[in-house]
Amino acid sequence: MAGWEVAGPSWRGRTAGVSLAGFRDRGTGPVDLPVIPHPALTFVVEFGDGPLVVGDAAGREQRGSLVAGLAPGAMRMRGENITCVEVRLSPLVAHAVLGVRPAELERTVAAPDDLWGRNAARLRQQLGEAPSWEDRFTVTDAFLSRHSGTGPPVDPEVVRAWSRILVSRGRVRVDELAAEVGWSRRRLWSRFRSQIGLSPKRAATLVRFRHAAQRLLAGGSAADVATECGYADQSHLHREFVAFTGVTPSTLAGDPSLTADNIAWAEHDVDETRRPPPPDSSHRSPRKQG
Repeated sequence: MAGWEVAGPSWRGRTAGVSLAGFRDRGTGPVDLPVIPHPALTFVVEFGDGPLVVGDAAGREQRGSLVAGLAPGAMRMRGENITCVEVRLSPLVAHAVLGVRPAELERTVAAPDDLWGRNAARLRQQLGEAPSWEDRFTVTDAFLSRHSGTGPPVDPEVVRAWSRILVSRGRVRVDELAAEVGWSRRRLWSRFRSQIGLSPKRAATLVRFRHAAQRLLAGGSAADVATECGYADQSHLHREFVAFTGVTPSTLAGDPSLTADNIAWAEHDVDETRRPPPPDSSHRSPRKQG
């Protein structure tokens, strides 16, 4: 694929609700792309010749590795010769893995050093020394497993509501969710917001947007995607894309470099709960090496 090398592990890691992908800029020129929000928290470990720079509309920037909360707002990624491992964490497990509640990272981007201290720098060094993508994924998986704590569990009702939002691709009303889990609308809003990091309505909006972005990047027209994904009309779709990415649907769909994101995560479900054995030499049949 022009512009990017994309890789993924050939196994599922030890921590449920966590997905990994690898990206390498092929060096065809400077990168300047909108960040496409996803219904997961994001941990990016940059170890190339970069640096990777992520900035928001207010001019705030994070250089190098980063941790981003849910729906951080319209952001852009810039740099050259970028190589990184990207980790996506379901908000259901983010507290245990990161050591902070998702609500503490809402709409923000932080440095991994703030969460893990020198261990974050050590991970970056190990990834730079690893000879293949599969080795880098193994190193990252082991790091996340070691740092997964025993944070308070998410309420079963919140888990059910979150899963319902994902399954419906964001097309579910909050009062329906409350009725399904047996809570009042106010209680669902409060508990969901504190444990997931977004209100149920905002979470549904994010999930719907993400599905629409995938459909656009796969070649769907803006009009068809708006209808398919439950937007009131094409103007509604347009406004939501600008709010989440800072660019219009046609701009997003017309940039071939952005298909790397769609390819990397098309097969992943951040809420997969299956826990297979940890990776070993028998798992190593990577998609890409190098």
